[in-house]
Amino acid sequence: MRKELFQPSIESEARILLLINGFTTSTQSLEGRTKLAKLDFFLRYPHFMQRALNIRKPNQVMEIAPEERNNIEGGMIRYRYGPWDPSYYAILGRLIGKELVKTISNQQGLSYRTTEKGGTIANLLGEESSWSETNQRIKLLKRNFDISGNKLKNFIYENFPEIVNTSLGEKL
Repeated sequence: MRKELFQPSIESEARILLLINGFTTSTQSLEGRTKLAKLDFFLRYPHFMQRALNIRKPNQVMEIAPEERNNIEGGMIRYRYGPWDPSYYAILGRLIGKELVKTISNQQGLSYRTTEKGGTIANLLGEESSWSETNQRIKLLKRNFDISGNKLKNFIYENFPEIVNTSLGEKL
């Protein structure tokens, strides 16, 4: 793979920080990279998130502007378990190195949660107009898709054949 695929952007760091913060409570963390990747897939591809909401919660409304349907920050690739961004390792490393996110060991592997500093920054960032829509969508994800990474993967496999039928390594 090309080296540039592994380089995180500041926007990616902000989005992932917001996502982890949205799933961090006093007793809960965002459990595992699979769950992180699948939730991030819905954030980056709002038309898939809209379809997913229609499947799971038909009366849940999510508006997306027509120009946003194909306007994503960067493409993900088809990986073994569905959509994946090769820069996740670098993004998580940077967030952990900046002490914005910490890892928690559990029976399934690692969970991610914002630190006090990371939570403060994420809360301020979520109030910015340029991130408010992302922050609102994270709240929708938390309300409607706070299930295991494996269940999210299976949901994508069952409901989005165009993703499953994409060749491994192909850009979505």
